[in-house]
Amino acid sequence: MKIYEKAPAKINLLLDVLRKREDGFHEVEMIMTMVDLADRLEMEELPRDSIMISSQAGYIPLDEKNLAFQAAKLIKDRYDVRKGVYIHLDKKIPVAAGLAGGSSDAAATLRGLNRLWGLGISEAELCVLGAELGSDVPFCVTGGTAIATGRGEKLERISNPPQCWVVLAKPPINVSTADVYGKFRANELKQHPSKANMLNAISHGSFTDICENLGNVLETVTLQLYPEVLQLKESMERLGADGVLMSGSGPTVFGLVSKEAKVSRIYNGLRGYCKEVYVVRMLT
Repeated sequence: MKIYEKAPAKINLLLDVLRKREDGFHEVEMIMTMVDLADRLEMEELPRDSIMISSQAGYIPLDEKNLAFQAAKLIKDRYDVRKGVYIHLDKKIPVAAGLAGGSSDAAATLRGLNRLWGLGISEAELCVLGAELGSDVPFCVTGGTAIATGRGEKLERISNPPQCWVVLAKPPINVSTADVYGKFRANELKQHPSKANMLNAISHGSFTDICENLGNVLETVTLQLYPEVLQLKESMERLGADGVLMSGSGPTVFGLVSKEAKVSRIYNGLRGYCKEVYVVRMLT
């Protein structure tokens, strides 16, 4: 039997960092949703007790460094599964891009192996498992739109934002999340994005208000370290995107667009700056 799972990318409509915690993580407040740019995973039981991963992408690890591998090992160890699995990962989400591609792969692996092996693990338990792998994994397990607090693992589901086009653009650089958080200073922030305003905009389905209240405090670090991200953001705004923000720690920048007529102009304009440009929809 083969099991198929979709692993969509996430974007942050709002990302605020409140303080650094004693455990070394940062206390965050985020509002995240998913877009229809997705990796696809195919899982099949192996006759021997081992984990094998393959992918058409030549730039990702296929061993213990891969989050899908880690997720398979975690679920095998925790539930004493003496079976093997072969996972093929069809990679579409750019890596090290601020889109939670690796986290979504891990979440899809947890969901898929739960089905493949009939383990009967609840979604809440899968989220707890996912939190051991990474802060974004619990959100990627549940999907939808959510407020994430703590280090990102505490979730509160909310209604989805109104449907729109999303243009994603990743410059040809990789950004280390650890480096960005390491250079971030919460006490030096002059202004925090308004979670209340964003929640009000989403609850009323106001696309205009959502665009006006987009906010990501990590831009204060990434845009200084990588001027090409700032250039990309300014280009997307100039080309007519309704709301523009960097996702996660970057370097991907996304633009929310209400009218399809604008999309091709933005896409073609951005292709002059970078090769990795995607036009997708919100997963609502």
